[in-house]
Amino acid sequence: MPPHTRPTPHRPLLWQSLILLLLIQLHPTVQADDLPVADSIATDVTVEAPAAPLPATFDGLLLALPDADFDIRAEIIQRLSATQHPRLLPVLEALVEGQLNSTTEAPKKIVIVAAEGDDPAATDALTGQALGPSSALSLDMISVNNALRGELRDLIAGLQLASPDKANRLAAAQRLIASDEISPEQLALVKTQLLKESDGGVKDLLTSVAAASALASESPADRRAAIHALENSLYPEVRAKLQNLAENDADDGVKNTAKAALVAIDEKLSLNHAAENIFFGLSLGSVLLLSAIGLAITFGVMGVINMAHGELMMLGAYTTYVLQQLMPNSIGASLLLSIPAAFLVSGLVGIAIERGVIRHLYGRPLETLLATFGISLILQQAVRSVFSPLNRQVASPDWMSGSLAINPALAITYNRLFIFGFALLVFFILLVAIKRTTLGLKLRAVAQNRAMARAVGVRADWVDALTFGLGSGIAGVAGVALSQLTNVGPNLGQAYIIDSFMVVVFGGVGNLWGTLVAALSLGVANKFLEPFAGAVLAKILILGFIILFIQKRPRGLFPQKGRAAEA
Repeated sequence: MPPHTRPTPHRPLLWQSLILLLLIQLHPTVQADDLPVADSIATDVTVEAPAAPLPATFDGLLLALPDADFDIRAEIIQRLSATQHPRLLPVLEALVEGQLNSTTEAPKKIVIVAAEGDDPAATDALTGQALGPSSALSLDMISVNNALRGELRDLIAGLQLASPDKANRLAAAQRLIASDEISPEQLALVKTQLLKESDGGVKDLLTSVAAASALASESPADRRAAIHALENSLYPEVRAKLQNLAENDADDGVKNTAKAALVAIDEKLSLNHAAENIFFGLSLGSVLLLSAIGLAITFGVMGVINMAHGELMMLGAYTTYVLQQLMPNSIGASLLLSIPAAFLVSGLVGIAIERGVIRHLYGRPLETLLATFGISLILQQAVRSVFSPLNRQVASPDWMSGSLAINPALAITYNRLFIFGFALLVFFILLVAIKRTTLGLKLRAVAQNRAMARAVGVRADWVDALTFGLGSGIAGVAGVALSQLTNVGPNLGQAYIIDSFMVVVFGGVGNLWGTLVAALSLGVANKFLEPFAGAVLAKILILGFIILFIQKRPRGLFPQKGRAAEA
């Protein structure tokens, strides 16, 4: 080729290429084989092979998810939902929350990564088997787009609403009532489930969900009808939606209806709040009863102001902690065993204190107070030396975890409910022991007239020791109960010793019924005062009330008869 010339394209090939492109644009369905092209043109047009058929099994479909595009993933999700596999619901929930991953190394696994933790745990999506920390695996997240996310939420809601497990149905209904908008598909699922729902609580919640969906209706009449259907609902999400209507709705009739419904709901909420305060007050009172009942016995019979009573409770709590460390796989059994163990440990320590110190100080209350205060400091330091000053946590068994939901505005925690029942059980066992046993008879004799009891052969010194041991043992049992409500530490007993003395003085020294009434009434009063005055000021007000009360009734609500009263 001469240097002054330049190559020109082959004109027939150029024209044929232009005609080919024009025909493809005008007729996209025209096949390449139907077009006359020159033999010299190398056609690179490839026909896509038909997609491989999707697996039929749950595990096969799961393994096909990572390599599929969003359209194929939508089909896989539909086929997964048709399998009704036991692991279907957690897999779909993990997928919609971005917690479903696939391993990049063979053999491929589908993994669910926990939502929380610095190094969240991984579990096998197919079997639920723990796989250890997620950082030990090489993972790729299986993502979904907005369209798939909406389909997944509808599928999950349908699966949960149709679940045979009441807890799953209730959780699904609670999720729907809290959502800002309910899709028509979800509303259809709710109405279908309402027709066959047998549980009253779930049915009421689903009814509220269906009614709440009508609050967004364009018709004011429909919105007013929905408000009337929800005027007895105590769910906070429903109240928030009614509040929004009362403030922002364009129709005055809807606003007024919503305001009237809010007034009715607030009245019911106030009643439930009062019931909650009563329960928490009785719960606090049961703790005060356990901590004060032993003090009432020792103070009533022996006239001893035991400032180490709180530390005896602390010993009972640490006994619970030690047994739980020895039986880590049997939390429930260790808690039950800790009750007699704490009674023995604190009771023996109490007898040792009485035999070693207190029996030399009878008749000298100030010296007794100072001596027991010094013993309390010794016990605190001994615990710090053995267990360290750090607080220890005692786990609660499964049957004490969770709460009993009376309605959406009122729930009773099982641990406080059990402790309340336990306190009453201890009280009545002690009452029967004092009224029906030989030790109880001698204890009452010494309390009423020590000299006469000695004259008839009662060894008053041993009765004093056993009485002090009994009161100390009950303090240890109180420590077991406290370990289920708070952390166990060296200062645990200090938070209850003053309250215990207030209960004893208010109820009547040495009177068990007075201790019961005083503990429960002070607990309830404290819980009603706390919302208005705060925790510290509430205690100050109660202390002031007791000071004024004993000015009028120095011997308490139920005064004791006998030596202690005469003294």
